[in-house]
Amino acid sequence: MTAATATAPAAAPLTERVTTTHSAAIEPKLFRQLLGCFPTGVAVITTTANGQPVGLTCNSFSSVSLEPPLVLFSLRKASSLVPTFSASDGFAINILSQRQDALSGRFASSKIVDKFEGVAWRSGPLNMPIIDDCLASFECSVHACHDAGDHLIFIGEVKHMHEGSEDHALVFYKGAYRMLAESLRTLVVEGKLGSVDLDEAYRTLYGTLLRLACERASEAELDAVEAAVDGIERHRDDDPLAQRIESASRFFSAIAAAGHNEALMLMAQTMTAVLRERMTHVIPVRPRPDLFPLRRKVVTCLRQRDPQGAAGALDELITKLRG
Repeated sequence: MTAATATAPAAAPLTERVTTTHSAAIEPKLFRQLLGCFPTGVAVITTTANGQPVGLTCNSFSSVSLEPPLVLFSLRKASSLVPTFSASDGFAINILSQRQDALSGRFASSKIVDKFEGVAWRSGPLNMPIIDDCLASFECSVHACHDAGDHLIFIGEVKHMHEGSEDHALVFYKGAYRMLAESLRTLVVEGKLGSVDLDEAYRTLYGTLLRLACERASEAELDAVEAAVDGIERHRDDDPLAQRIESASRFFSAIAAAGHNEALMLMAQTMTAVLRERMTHVIPVRPRPDLFPLRRKVVTCLRQRDPQGAAGALDELITKLRG
């Protein structure tokens, strides 16, 4: 039998190949973190309940179809507004501008009962709440609602559109508002934000996070801080700059995660973006084995639940970095 006429073994049926393929379990925290690599706009989804406006912040808004004009957003099943949106025959998508970041926080907060108190808005033709000064608003009738894991997907048919301000959009990226992070990067690269101010910010922010980590961090989270230190110390002198930047960022990110404070975490993510820009464009990056003991001291103090020692070691580390 020649090679040209040889018969290959029959391929397994598609269903068999699918059922015998096993994927590693998806870790929810990492899944959420990697989803954050995709920049998204921020919108407030509104409707009415007993004649009163209600709403929530959302970055899962997406277009679906042009003909007919369909859009969607997803809502956590655990949200207290699930019954309201499920019972409503319509909703509005209000796309926020970069000047409306306070509205994003307001409509995302579970502590604010009346989200619309002090917020300028009007009723649209479908009687849906339209927030003033947004980039755009879409009033929709409910086209369909689908069950999807821990969320419900609401698809709306756009019935009315409202054009608003000509400002830039508020964008969410890697857990931070892009407007804020981009502004700080520009200040750093152009030399408008000095080392003294940044050092003070790092001492204040990460000193607080270290104190919280001494109270709240799990052993696994402290292991992550130590692993980041190990990574820094393993670098060779000729390792690429990008690897060194990643290792330094991982050290500060691990401290932030161990502090268990979402608001400070957001600030830390922005400061990490600043650190990356400084290491790339501003400050010289060279091997500093003289700093190894100070990072080790931070880890040791964390494990001993010694907040003063940990903050002191960080303070000394920052001072020596400028030496």
